[in-house]
Amino acid sequence: MRFLFWLVVSVCLTNVSEAKPLDFYFDPDVKFDSTIPTPESVLGYQVGQWHVRPDQITRYMTLLAEKSDRINIQTIGYSHEQRPLLMLTISAPNKLGSINAIQQQHAARLEGKSAELSAPVVVWMGYSVHGNESSGSNAALLVAYYLAAAQGEKIEKLLNNAVILLDPSLNPDGLARFAQWANMHKGTVLNPDPNHKEHDENWPSGRSNHYWTDLNRDWLLLQHPESRARIAQFHQWKPNIVTDFHEMGSHGTFFFQPGIPSRKHPLTPEENVTLTLDIAQFHANAFDAKKSLYFTEESFDDFYYGKGSTYPDINGSIGILFEQASSRGHQQTTINGLLEFPQTIKNQVITSLSTFDAAIANKDKLLAYQEKFYRSALTEAENDKFNGYIVHEAQDKTRMAQFLAILKQHQISAYPLTKEFKNEGAIFGAENSYYIPYAQAQYRLIKAIFSEQKSFADNTFYDVSGWTLAHAFNLEFSQVNTKRGLKFDSTPWHEQSIQPMSLTANKYAYAFEWHDYLAPKLLNQLLNKGIEARVALADFAAVTSDGNRLFTKGSIVIPAGIQQNANWFTQLEQISAGYSIAIYSIESGLTPQGIDLGSRQLAKLSPVRVLLLGGSGTNSTEVGEVWYYLDRHVGIAPTIVDLDKLAGLDLSAYSHVILADGQYKQISDAVKVALRRWVKEGGVIWGHKGGAKFLADNQLLNARYISSKEMADNFSTEGLLYQDKETLAGQQRIAGAIFNTQIDLSHPLSFSLTRPSLAMFKNSTFLLEPIKAPFVNIAQYQSNPLLAGFTDERNVTQIAGGLAFVAHNYGQGRVIAMTDNPVFRGYWYGTSRLLSNALFFSHTFSAKAD
Repeated sequence: MRFLFWLVVSVCLTNVSEAKPLDFYFDPDVKFDSTIPTPESVLGYQVGQWHVRPDQITRYMTLLAEKSDRINIQTIGYSHEQRPLLMLTISAPNKLGSINAIQQQHAARLEGKSAELSAPVVVWMGYSVHGNESSGSNAALLVAYYLAAAQGEKIEKLLNNAVILLDPSLNPDGLARFAQWANMHKGTVLNPDPNHKEHDENWPSGRSNHYWTDLNRDWLLLQHPESRARIAQFHQWKPNIVTDFHEMGSHGTFFFQPGIPSRKHPLTPEENVTLTLDIAQFHANAFDAKKSLYFTEESFDDFYYGKGSTYPDINGSIGILFEQASSRGHQQTTINGLLEFPQTIKNQVITSLSTFDAAIANKDKLLAYQEKFYRSALTEAENDKFNGYIVHEAQDKTRMAQFLAILKQHQISAYPLTKEFKNEGAIFGAENSYYIPYAQAQYRLIKAIFSEQKSFADNTFYDVSGWTLAHAFNLEFSQVNTKRGLKFDSTPWHEQSIQPMSLTANKYAYAFEWHDYLAPKLLNQLLNKGIEARVALADFAAVTSDGNRLFTKGSIVIPAGIQQNANWFTQLEQISAGYSIAIYSIESGLTPQGIDLGSRQLAKLSPVRVLLLGGSGTNSTEVGEVWYYLDRHVGIAPTIVDLDKLAGLDLSAYSHVILADGQYKQISDAVKVALRRWVKEGGVIWGHKGGAKFLADNQLLNARYISSKEMADNFSTEGLLYQDKETLAGQQRIAGAIFNTQIDLSHPLSFSLTRPSLAMFKNSTFLLEPIKAPFVNIAQYQSNPLLAGFTDERNVTQIAGGLAFVAHNYGQGRVIAMTDNPVFRGYWYGTSRLLSNALFFSHTFSAKAD
């Protein structure tokens, strides 16, 4: 017993928090300038002793830039929570003094305008895009210190031959959330038990940003300020190497690229892989010297171009992914022994320094490769059998502008047509059509953005296999196979300022169309100010101040005679001034065509009060995407409530309840009864994916779904060997592909859509079966539904004809469900309108499902 007591004491004592000095992280032969402040002198503790916060990073990096003539620092943007996004530019002092000229020379090389032989290699160091993978940001402190203070021939050679761009925290909001969590649960005696609270974050984790979005999927989509700031800086420099420091499961070791060879995107040149292998040798040498475990060419792919290690590959850079086993706190017991936070930081420092070594050794190759990448892109564009793409959207200028803005941020030019153009049997009017030529430096990225590839050499994907932006924005588009007759402006599209419409007072009514992407946001503001509004359920023509005008169904009418707010017209003027949405003044309630303005086909609209369910048991990413859409694009502040708090709520305070993807097993029988009663009394409940499954399981949604097991049973396992296991799993899953649906344009929940087909993004095998009752199946997958990305033919056959979007009565209320997520990653502008329609128009239809 005494032996056991002293054994426990001994174990506890070995877990006491110990600071690791600088010589733990750096080789002892590295000498440092004593005038440069160490991280400890500013933080008050050694790196790795606590998890560093973003404000501490900012303070230290700012002080380094003040004390070192090797560093410039700038704030390139701000996160959603207004934390500064830092970029350190590091080089030899003489180069730093002419850094703008060096940047211009670097850009000129890529345009074939410079033959500067002594050009530096540009290396981008990006740390911790996932906030709870914090060893990267903590390592950034040490790497910055090394670059500022290290002395000797090696550092001089690096600084004289490289420009280093260091981003210490790609996701400061997530890092702040995680640092607070890890630090608040740390004791003086560290607890390595994986079950300890320190290693098990609350929902949502610090992985994501303010809106619980995975920023490592946003490099291409650019929906968040962190990404937009980063991409702007990226294209100012077009670095030769881009590093992306991550963490993986605690029982892993260390991964660096290349990834699985068969899983790179076909548009990435093979020379990129060769250079990645050359760089990898330096990481291997560094770890071999430390006798540390590592692996390559496993688990991770280079396919989706929206990640930090793959976006560089389609832009002439070499993207390098690092994955360090995570202590997810200060130390944790693993199959490889005790994993301590300082060791995870040290490994990120080691590969940072080996990246510098690789960059200098391969400098000429890297510069030559990038020049060749852009030069060959123009040659390939000239030889391509197509000339580019035409995109068109007749009604929604905002949606088109948002699409074009993404292209512009990626240095892709789109030119307005100046004459009607016929292509592949389609007619593209001069107005609202744009030509995106292949003949520009971003030729390969254009092909990637518009790609509708469906078959691949390797059909197993770590992330999505299809992301066609034009489908996501529900735009008509077509490849151009001849420029004969194609006329377009010489000046590319650029963002224009809002041009508000002037309103004439004392008119019978005012009206605006529902087509514009921001129309729901405009309506929501009006309703919240107490302005009475109606939605037209049928087309009509009206006499306006500008003559007769046709208004399509879904148009919003504001009758002057029923307004109760004395200041309503002034508020209408003030609110509408913030939108480029035309509001027309109507002279009379008697219309020359269609319904009159007192018709029952003008349905009353009411303010919406949204309850969004979250917390443990729900998918934080998808809940965050709903929150982001409602907040940023509709102007609605949903009440987000954890599932375990639902029982204490008065549901009558809300008009709508939204269930995003999740399990919902925590909801008690009593709460289920309350939900059914609330809907029966007039509430509207929406569910997609796991939320739709919950509605079906609890007899709110009168639809059957096909289970994942039923989908998997389509695949025979007879005769398979163990080595076929991963291949089978890849065939059975839908990693992320785009499917086409047929949609009922006459239904109020499809208002604003103008084409009978609507592309939807699918990344699960969940599938609803059509309901036999009429008027409830709003959208179904087409008979040949796959538009882009990989899905095994057996799954495609099962999905064909399946139900994508459904709505029906439940007592006085409504139940609305989708098979897929309408606001996936924030960039599915096409399907997101189904959600806003469900909010505002949910009581304008009536359809029974039994």
